[in-house]
Amino acid sequence: MILVDANILLYAEDSLSSYHKKACEWWDDKLSEGESVCLCWTVLSAFIRIGTNPRVFEKPLSLEEAIARVQSWLDQPCTRVIRPTEMHWTIFQQMLIEGKAVANLVTDAHLAALSIEHGCQLASTDSDFSRFPKLNWINPLK
Repeated sequence: MILVDANILLYAEDSLSSYHKKACEWWDDKLSEGESVCLCWTVLSAFIRIGTNPRVFEKPLSLEEAIARVQSWLDQPCTRVIRPTEMHWTIFQQMLIEGKAVANLVTDAHLAALSIEHGCQLASTDSDFSRFPKLNWINPLK
């Protein structure tokens, strides 16, 4: 299973990004392969928050477009929304400490913990995930 970070989804959506083509192809392939693709509410809310921000994108999504895009992913038979388990706090603390994750890195520690507890590989372009030694992560755009 693979947990997809918001940056991959945003690159796949942003036709002006130099990463768009590769991200779009990778994401489309994942959705059509039939294996479980995991998303989480942290990632989906980040996609909506960032994707609709005119300070980030020259052509941001409208709220309706962002919601429709998320719904289209959730409607895919291979998509699962994963949630923290009863082990999350223990693993999350470990990621915070081992990764020295403070400030903006706290969300990364949360995603790392979520990936570990569900046995997922995390797909992200964010190299900050390398600070979590127990995390299996890839940058599929490299």
